[in-house]
Amino acid sequence: MNDTGTTMRVSRIQLKNWKNFKEVDVRLNARTFLVGVNAAGKSNFLDAFRFMRDVVEHGVGKAVQARGGMKKLRCLYARQEPDIRLAFTIDNTWEYEIELISDKTFPVLIKRESVLKNGEVILERPDRADTKDRQRATQTALEQVSANEAFRDIANFFRSIEYRHILPQVVRDPQGFSAAPVVNDPYGRDIVRHIWATPKKTREARLRRIDKALQIAVPTLSKLRVEMDESRGQPHLRAKFQHWRSNGAIQDESSFSDGTLRLIALFWMFLENGGPLLLEEPELSLNEEIVRRLPGLFARLVRGKQGRQVLISTHSYALLEDPGIQPEEILKLESGQDGTIIQGPSDDAQKLMENGLSAAEAVLPEIRQNRMEQLSLFPL
Repeated sequence: MNDTGTTMRVSRIQLKNWKNFKEVDVRLNARTFLVGVNAAGKSNFLDAFRFMRDVVEHGVGKAVQARGGMKKLRCLYARQEPDIRLAFTIDNTWEYEIELISDKTFPVLIKRESVLKNGEVILERPDRADTKDRQRATQTALEQVSANEAFRDIANFFRSIEYRHILPQVVRDPQGFSAAPVVNDPYGRDIVRHIWATPKKTREARLRRIDKALQIAVPTLSKLRVEMDESRGQPHLRAKFQHWRSNGAIQDESSFSDGTLRLIALFWMFLENGGPLLLEEPELSLNEEIVRRLPGLFARLVRGKQGRQVLISTHSYALLEDPGIQPEEILKLESGQDGTIIQGPSDDAQKLMENGLSAAEAVLPEIRQNRMEQLSLFPL
């Protein structure tokens, strides 16, 4: 949130030597769909946003270490250029930029860090103090409360970024994947506990809305709620499952289908306020009729002053069939000789969409055609 009470959004992102991207400079909309073949770099692109959240929450050293160090982050196509650069324009107002390097003494160093607001320089590093004490270059100003007072809105914005790639199996058995409680787990280990921790009045209101939506998508389930198992200190989702017996039966998340768990998690995220929401293949485990409705839900999510920005990676034809998806909402990732290139739909695809074809009909065939051409050159 900024001082006007509206939700902040990334309007432009620039990457240099980040993972499989040698150079990226793209503008983002409130709703952006990332399309491309497997291993094109959709997850790596989203990870640039996650990285900034980790920098604010845990520090740049830990954020880099969690990704295997600078060698793992640096693009293989970088060759003679050792630095990694990430730059974000937020609401066409704020500009944040960071460049990272490493040397024999320090595994991560801040080569440059800058913050601008409406073109005015708020922070520019390295400064005189950095020159005197090289140790200072191991921390960003962004992660230091004592240093980010003039641009704390940016720190809070990056902290608000949320990534979700719900894995139903970890929702069913979170302790089987991690004995210790996990917070803000992107894969859903803490989703039930997170719902339980929401204030009761808000929680019950949201669950009623989700229950109503579920009765359309999963008509055999009703009366969705969350209850605490006092003996184990573990909250559970519960719902009535209608079967051949007239009274039905009560089930918890261990018996819910993959699609039902994904839907509940998606609906819950849609009802929460927050910063940019990064969704990895939300169509998984869902039938096509439900998937076709997702773009409309995303459109509602981004609407208004409190609307969240949402970035969606997808392979789904059904999801991209929505006629409301505009060419400027599509980013196409394609592997090239110098790493992955990100661009909007081709001129031909844009013309097709302007003439009434969906993104699925206009954009996906180009991606698949390129993939087939590559496969035809592969010796078997």
